[in-house]
Amino acid sequence: MNKFHSFSSVVLGAVFMMSAPAIAQSNEDYPPNAEVGKCYAKCLIPYQYKTQTEQMQRKASTKKMQVIPAEYGTNTKQVLVQSEAKRYIPVPAIYETVTEQITAKEASTRKEYIPAEYETVTEQVEITPAFIKRSTTPPIYETVEEKVLISEPTTRWERGKKDPNCLSANPEDCRVMCLVEVPAQYKAVQKQVIKVPASVKEDQVPAVYSTITKRMIKTPATVREIAIPAEYKTITRQVLKTPAAAREELIPAQYKTVTVRNVKTPEKVLEVDIPAEYETVTKTVMVKKGGYSEWREVLCESEMTTSKVSQIQAALKAKGYNTGPIDNVMGSQTRAALLQFQKDNALPQGNVNIETLKALGINR
Repeated sequence: MNKFHSFSSVVLGAVFMMSAPAIAQSNEDYPPNAEVGKCYAKCLIPYQYKTQTEQMQRKASTKKMQVIPAEYGTNTKQVLVQSEAKRYIPVPAIYETVTEQITAKEASTRKEYIPAEYETVTEQVEITPAFIKRSTTPPIYETVEEKVLISEPTTRWERGKKDPNCLSANPEDCRVMCLVEVPAQYKAVQKQVIKVPASVKEDQVPAVYSTITKRMIKTPATVREIAIPAEYKTITRQVLKTPAAAREELIPAQYKTVTVRNVKTPEKVLEVDIPAEYETVTKTVMVKKGGYSEWREVLCESEMTTSKVSQIQAALKAKGYNTGPIDNVMGSQTRAALLQFQKDNALPQGNVNIETLKALGINR
């Protein structure tokens, strides 16, 4: 930017309790993650560039095909005249006589019924169960007054003065926004509350019983199971000891010797790589976009004292910037020196922001 625009020294402050509730949502552009008691403004953020060197391909890699002819030789080998064969000689089965017991009649059971036995018993039976008789005493009330919350405490943004010396053509780019508290609202209401709660009195009424006589099972009827053993008999029979089989006899193969021409090394095609060619180029690329796009924390109006201006002038002089005389006034020469310092150090431009103060070594 060739034309110099003055810095704004007019910023607003605000006092707010740290326990205040969150800021209501709005579609307007406000500073994100704002803290109560601090002021913010949009400053000119410089574009950031860097120079980088990289390899560029000038000619792509290619391939070429190279044919290597086959090599031949002769050798002697055995050729099969008659294949190996097999013949089978039958071997008869062998039997033997065995004696064994077999089941003539399977084991079984029979069931025998044993009747139930009874006895006469006398017992008491409940006619009317015991119960509890309850009587209720109603509650006693009294009238009390209490405060009721009508609206929760909240916060709102207050727009500061427009900076006539803003670097942007649009003064709204550098406006200052401050956060203030809106307290909660209450009203007094009367209501009835229980002074003495309702109570319940309980009286125990005993149960009523009657004596009866009845016939009951002493031993229940059962079924007894009686086992009947199995019956066996002995038999003699012939069983196979060794099964019939066939014995295998090998008839060897027959060969003859012949001379043949064979490929010693087959023909092959090799693929040869031709490497790519590169050249080194240097270019400048943007690292971070600038402009009036970001909010930054700035000094509030109450913090821009003559002492603070004096500190800024002294720090700029110590770093080799000409602010003119140290007169505690943020004049045009001091603003020009401060803007040049911000440009030289890639700092946000257009206000006395906290990042610039840190770079000058000044505490807020």
